[in-house]
Amino acid sequence: MTTTEQPRRRAPGMSPDQRRAMIIGAALPLVAEYGTAVTTSQIARAAGIGEATIFRVFSVKEELLDACMAEALRPDHAVEQIASIPMDQPLADRLAEAADALGGHLERIGAVAGALMASGHHRRDPAPAPPRRRGPSTDLIRATADLFEPEAASLRAPAEQIAALFLDLRFSKARQDEGLSTADLVQIFLYGALREEPA
Repeated sequence: MTTTEQPRRRAPGMSPDQRRAMIIGAALPLVAEYGTAVTTSQIARAAGIGEATIFRVFSVKEELLDACMAEALRPDHAVEQIASIPMDQPLADRLAEAADALGGHLERIGAVAGALMASGHHRRDPAPAPPRRRGPSTDLIRATADLFEPEAASLRAPAEQIAALFLDLRFSKARQDEGLSTADLVQIFLYGALREEPA
């Protein structure tokens, strides 16, 4: 009895945007670890592609490094994490989870930016970037504002304004962290600096 082999199907091809995203995703942890010393062959191995594929997407390695920094700055992952926080838990717990999600985002930025700067990489922007709002992005503010929805009637100000204040406080904690826990940060934000009301 003879069996005929079925022809092997090739995996569906990626669009240029998908290939670019896949390469950046594979490169990010390597860039955070090695900075500019990372090689395109290391990135290709991590991505499971040939090294030449990288240069079909990025003209030079520096362009890929710039793309990694831009990707690290994107808040999309933190926004998704905040949007998935269960709303049936107390507000303090919701905000603690949001603060932790933002903390992970800031750590990723710090790891990638720190590794690149320490190894001498400077972004090669051909023109000055347009002025950007400092602090948390609009998407982060909206996702965090949604966490206040069950308490909407009790808020002292609009939810987006309160969310922006909370995120600014979390950004400040990252800049000058001296042992303040996430739980403490949330308690101070919700209830103030004093342990008890003054007599």
